[in-house]
Amino acid sequence: MKVTLGAEPTVRPDTLVGEEPLEIRVGGRSLAVTMRTPGDDMDLAMGFLLGEGLIAAGSDIASMRYCVGTEGATDADGRPTYNVLDVALAPGVPAPDPAAARNFYTTSSCGLCGKASIDAVRVRTRHPVADDPLRVPAEVLAELPDRLRRAQRLFATTGGLHAAALADAEGTILAVREDVGRHNAVDKVIGWAARSGLVPLRARVLVVSGRASFELVQKAVMAGVPALAAVSAPSTLAVDLAEESGMTLAGFVRGRTMNIYSGAHRVALG
Repeated sequence: MKVTLGAEPTVRPDTLVGEEPLEIRVGGRSLAVTMRTPGDDMDLAMGFLLGEGLIAAGSDIASMRYCVGTEGATDADGRPTYNVLDVALAPGVPAPDPAAARNFYTTSSCGLCGKASIDAVRVRTRHPVADDPLRVPAEVLAELPDRLRRAQRLFATTGGLHAAALADAEGTILAVREDVGRHNAVDKVIGWAARSGLVPLRARVLVVSGRASFELVQKAVMAGVPALAAVSAPSTLAVDLAEESGMTLAGFVRGRTMNIYSGAHRVALG
């Protein structure tokens, strides 16, 4: 029912965004469960593993497949749910520590807190961004959120999806992914890049449709992205991590204005 003040209510069908759990297993062992919009699941899994420091590139994964015939992999009628994905690591890539497995159901996952988490990212990342030569004109940076919005396929019909995109210094959108969770959208687009052999993502900009949390900056740093542009505000910890990592972080990128919180040397003015 659609209610408009001062008018008669109307009943009509609505299009809603899908949300289902995805269990990520590594070598048959459960690692994480996240609530996501079905689709691009292999990109999501690869981006998640990269963001956690468990892999450094797409070549660290030998194969990925949906599980069938195991708990959670089929419904009551025995049909595959496509909600359990098993990842086989390439030879020589160490398996995750079972004690560190993250089993959770969430739409806004959280890692460690404060200085300890910043230090952990610095130690784990294999793709430092501080020396990345990216230079992007402020005019191009300002246009990226609108370009992201125009590239979204599902938002117009549901109004309920976050989006993330990768762009080059000229503002060309290379890939867009949408999801009910902003962190999943980032995992999906970074996972696409890893599967395409593009990590580390030097001279690229990550664009997100919402705020810039610590976790999103972490995922960008782990993939070697030198710049992140967000439509909304960053958190204090996100700014701290961006500064420590040498990343350019722009928030409130709307219309012709933006705030540069770190790495202003990469933004060409005038």
